[in-house]
Amino acid sequence: MQVRGLVQGVGFRPFVYASARELGLSGSVANGPDGVTIEVEGSPPALARFTERIRSDAPPLAAVTEVTVSQIPCSGGTGFTIAASQGGPARTLVSPDIATCDDCLAELRDPADRRYRHAFISCTNCGPRFTVIVDLPYDRPATTMADLPLCATCAGEYADPADRRFHAQTVACRDCGPQLRLHRPGAPDVSGDAALAATRELLAGGAIVAVKGLGGYHLACAADDETAVAGLRKRKDRGDKPFAVMVRDVPTAVALAVLGPVERELLSDPRRPVVLLRRRATDLVAASVAPQHPDLGVMLPYTPVHHLLFGLPGDPPGPRALVMTSGNLAGEPIVIDDGAALDRLAGIAEAWLSHDRPIHVPCDDSVVRLAAGVQLPVRRSRGYAPMPIALPVPVRPTLAVGGDLKNTFAVGDGRFAWLSAHVGDMDDLATQQAFEAATEHLATLTGVRPELLVCDAHPGYRSTAWARRHAGDREVRKVAHHHAHIASAMAENGHDGTTRVLGFAFDGTGYGADCAVWGGEVLVADYAGYERAAHLAYVPLPGGDAGVRNPCRMALSHLRAAGVDWDPRLPCVAACDPVERNLMARQLETGVACAPTSSMGRLFDAMSSLAGVCHRVAYEAEAAMRFEELAAAALPEAGAPYRFGIETGVPRQLRAAPVVAAAAADVLAGTPAEVIAARFHLAVADLVTRTAVALRAAGAPDTVALSGGVFLNALLTTLCVRSLADAGFRVLRHSRVPPSDAGLALGQLVVAARTPP
Repeated sequence: MQVRGLVQGVGFRPFVYASARELGLSGSVANGPDGVTIEVEGSPPALARFTERIRSDAPPLAAVTEVTVSQIPCSGGTGFTIAASQGGPARTLVSPDIATCDDCLAELRDPADRRYRHAFISCTNCGPRFTVIVDLPYDRPATTMADLPLCATCAGEYADPADRRFHAQTVACRDCGPQLRLHRPGAPDVSGDAALAATRELLAGGAIVAVKGLGGYHLACAADDETAVAGLRKRKDRGDKPFAVMVRDVPTAVALAVLGPVERELLSDPRRPVVLLRRRATDLVAASVAPQHPDLGVMLPYTPVHHLLFGLPGDPPGPRALVMTSGNLAGEPIVIDDGAALDRLAGIAEAWLSHDRPIHVPCDDSVVRLAAGVQLPVRRSRGYAPMPIALPVPVRPTLAVGGDLKNTFAVGDGRFAWLSAHVGDMDDLATQQAFEAATEHLATLTGVRPELLVCDAHPGYRSTAWARRHAGDREVRKVAHHHAHIASAMAENGHDGTTRVLGFAFDGTGYGADCAVWGGEVLVADYAGYERAAHLAYVPLPGGDAGVRNPCRMALSHLRAAGVDWDPRLPCVAACDPVERNLMARQLETGVACAPTSSMGRLFDAMSSLAGVCHRVAYEAEAAMRFEELAAAALPEAGAPYRFGIETGVPRQLRAAPVVAAAAADVLAGTPAEVIAARFHLAVADLVTRTAVALRAAGAPDTVALSGGVFLNALLTTLCVRSLADAGFRVLRHSRVPPSDAGLALGQLVVAARTPP
């Protein structure tokens, strides 16, 4: 019997062993390159019950995708054993890293248990997986714990079929497991319980500590300490970008933020993502944690070290909430190496809590939010990667390298795609090096040997250049940016591509077929191709990246395109000094350093500045995020929304000028910024639905796909989903893969499978 799926490192072999023994069967079970191989013999009724159990009663973390049964000659065995792992080219599903389970937490807190306060407690049902696996089959010698031999007691548990740690590859205890160490410049290093106690004391005293986690280092400090949080923000050059916080338990999370049933479920999920929640007024977090943002990213502890940092009964009280942000410098990947942490984080951290279990592959925290009652992934990484996405169409062995922002790549073969953990923005050499190492690791774990490389059509993308450099004699195929977005939404929703969809691809920047900067696109598409049915009317993007970093410049461009004077009373005009305004006027008049753009993301930026919300950004999508947050609270009092113009033609022009002019008039009339924001969000949702209805009447499909980074906006996504459903459309939206460029690789895979060379 061959069992494929997520069946290694999740307690599957012990489950098979116990089932066979209970049914009186003999034989063996072993990990192999293609899953788990079971040889079993016994009476036909017992074999039938055993086969059914394999399909239906697997352990909670397992995912059986295929069971193949074949007959072999009987060997006449009298017992059932767990055999040595079989070698060969790998092809199985590897479990993500999973939060500490309740059974292990109970032992961690029990003074009578031998693993009381053991900072690396784990069992078959929890603990590190993806980040410590070096090779397959998944056995201890193929993990980063290979150099930590088991003590006699742990070895006994590992070999005992009745034990919860039977064949748990990361099993360890204080005597044989990894050891904690706290390093403070100018002070002796301390280890074990003393290291944890000293770290808790440092955090309570306002220190910034680099803490080694599952997939890399965090930078931690007390979330209620304004001096510490502001210091961390300054040292990390974070701007006003919000920090995530970790809290001890759900009741503390409730004190921080508003949680509905779905948010509670997401927060407590074994994958432990950061969940974006509407914050409450509380002194548990300092103002600098999320300045000018009503939402807060909250997560629960997911390693024993995290639980111990909050303390057990009898420990001195410490912070109730900790800032936990990625341990890196701005623009660099998360640090995983201990030596690199001491070097790269030296200007930020005041102490380092590390351990001697190496991290093989970096894996940032995952981030999710709720939209229209459904999970909306913002970043798919720890806890989710490398769980595969089932594909609605078969693909040949392929590596899709994704894009340059929020890079996530993917490998695919047959009916599965494996998406990497979050890599980052490809404009940094360290990120590019991390990308290359991660591609090799994922290929090793999946056994995919790519025959085809797929990249974005943008000629200047670093990911595209990487694909060309590493292709050798393999084909490199380019996929249009916004086509990949729509295909990604189709693929994760199981759309087989035999019918076309009406796709709304709204983002900040994407290379267009006419070499313009696209981003407000309406495509009629399948996997084989697309037609541009409509788009936002072009306006100039002044200064390229300078226009992106300065939403006030984009606002001036939209005002000029709408025929609205640059009245100094408008906040976006006042934000630009006379020299900047004169430069802008010359650029827009002459077209020098101005690229035409149809970007919806840039329109959100412009409207945010026009309303006086955000004129200069310190991080991607800051202006749009703050605009969304204002809009959510004002929807009930917004009144009539603004209204885009829709012109006939092929493709149809979607004109923002009426919206810009109406919003400018509201600003001059003293309308609050939050009302302007709400009216704009309602206007975009109305535009999507009116455009879909008009195109459907002209013969377009009645299935709509929503993708692109603008649909990370939970308010807009919710408004669009509801409005489109009311208009009779079937809506494909993202719930497993981010709609941003982090989901491009999935779309690239399926498009490449259906488009000719």
